Amino acid sequence: MIAASAALAALAVLLAWPVPILLGNSRWTRRAPAVALALWQSIALAGGLSMIGALLTFGLAPFGHDLVSAAIGFVRLDGAAEPWHVLALCAALLLTVHLLFNLVATLVRSERQRRRHAQLVTLLSSPLESGARLIDSPTPVAYCLPGPFSSVMVYSAGLVELLSPDELTAVIEHERAHVQQRHDVVLIAFRAWYASLPWFPIAYRAQREVGLLIEMLADDRARRSVDTATLARAIAAVATSAAGESASPAELSDRIRRLQRTPLSLAQESLVIGAAAALLGVPTVLLFAPALLGALA
Repeated sequence: MIAASAALAALAVLLAWPVPILLGNSRWTRRAPAVALALWQSIALAGGLSMIGALLTFGLAPFGHDLVSAAIGFVRLDGAAEPWHVLALCAALLLTVHLLFNLVATLVRSERQRRRHAQLVTLLSSPLESGARLIDSPTPVAYCLPGPFSSVMVYSAGLVELLSPDELTAVIEHERAHVQQRHDVVLIAFRAWYASLPWFPIAYRAQREVGLLIEMLADDRARRSVDTATLARAIAAVATSAAGESASPAELSDRIRRLQRTPLSLAQESLVIGAAAALLGVPTVLLFAPALLGALA
């Protein structure tokens, strides 16, 4: 148990700092945003599991040789814990509650903001045949308001006037991808991670990187309907004309430049997916493998 706790703690440190930094600085992620996003999600889940698991296994160490028997021994009080073991168990409980609370709070806050925004859009816009809403504003704007049961896409009159029909199709397909692929769920998860661990600089970096990868995923969906040059022009036109553009110039440049890059091969993507699965498997094995081996022996 102590060895498993030390291994989990080491993994938690790696996934909290050097691994996300290396991934954030990697350029290959722009060539395969889908698998890169899967890897980011694996890092976040494995990191949280490792942090909680390290504290839990250390705290339960006096009660058994594996997590299952130790948990049973703890309930039966078959052992004596030192103060630092009790402290570790309390920390594991507090961390778990803290992460879950911030996830729920982020969900509630996001849904409240979405409903308020949707009400304003309904008042200030007119419906389109596609089910979208058109805002009578000269500023070129396009975004989606995803909801748990229904979503709405919003466009401005300025956007329609600015873009050619093909460029407008690119923007519409981009926003449709956000709705259909439920990118809002992924963003909420990483916002909750940042809200839970704001003192980790990497938490903000992960949130920003995931947001950019999601935009690239939506760009890839748009490329199924229009050519790359048209999509690049649409991105540049909206970015340079829209007031209050949230993306930085570097991120917009990244989105446009990566359209010319060759995607990763199937073998390379499979390797990344394998790495993501392995990251989730390591803490799971460290936590439960001793109990399974003991049951089979």
